[in-house]
Amino acid sequence: MKSAAQDIDTPIIKVRGLGKSFGDHVVHEGLDLDVRRGEIIGIVGGSGTGKSVLLQQIVGLLTPDAGSIEVFGESVQSKTAEEYRQLRRRWGVMFQDGALFSSLTVRQNVEAPMREQLKDLPEDLRETLAGIKVRMVGLEEVALAKYPSELSGGMRKRAGFARAIALDPEIVFLDEPTAGLDPIGAAAFDTLIRQLQAALGLTVFLVTHDLDSLHAICDRIAVLAEKKVLAVGTMAELMKVDHPWVHEYFHGPRARAALGNDEKVQ
Repeated sequence: MKSAAQDIDTPIIKVRGLGKSFGDHVVHEGLDLDVRRGEIIGIVGGSGTGKSVLLQQIVGLLTPDAGSIEVFGESVQSKTAEEYRQLRRRWGVMFQDGALFSSLTVRQNVEAPMREQLKDLPEDLRETLAGIKVRMVGLEEVALAKYPSELSGGMRKRAGFARAIALDPEIVFLDEPTAGLDPIGAAAFDTLIRQLQAALGLTVFLVTHDLDSLHAICDRIAVLAEKKVLAVGTMAELMKVDHPWVHEYFHGPRARAALGNDEKVQ
């Protein structure tokens, strides 16, 4: 049996030798990545480097052509449908713009994972839990009865976040959560991510291009380039990496604006 210390030291996500192609287009080749339990890790890279493709492979929505993926020490690829369903209960995913079901209210969207995974949960308890999750992400109770088309972009993202934490997951995968938000809204969402990560003990896998988010809330950053994880480390460590794309990304005009504030969100 593993000790508690060993469990902490074991990566909660372990990717080795990952390969993925679409036709003749090779997206990933020999990609390795470890994600530590309890960290917020930012995944960055240029257009077409496969940031979202990596996320989708880890959560089992895409099948790798080569390599292995382990989450919680278990192979994602080797699971039966039922085993994968049980494993999937332990993580939540928020896709771009929240990816809510347009024909369902916010309450129904947040309840959807509970209906799928917790079939014996009484309806009144399910409704209560949905209300709690919505309030946890900073939405007022009146939002529960609204449809996605009646919400602002920021509210849709918060509703999507509420759905992602509906089952009290250990990991949340967030795909460009601040894209399309104004600076104030993006900063508020960063604060929300950090607060819920601390309160719920989450591991956060954050796909983003937002330098402000990387600087404000990420413990480490993984850079995708040349079909693999080119570098991984803290912001300070990556600013020392001698690679043209990495240097331009972390030292360009936008980077200087983001790094003007040295304080991390608490």
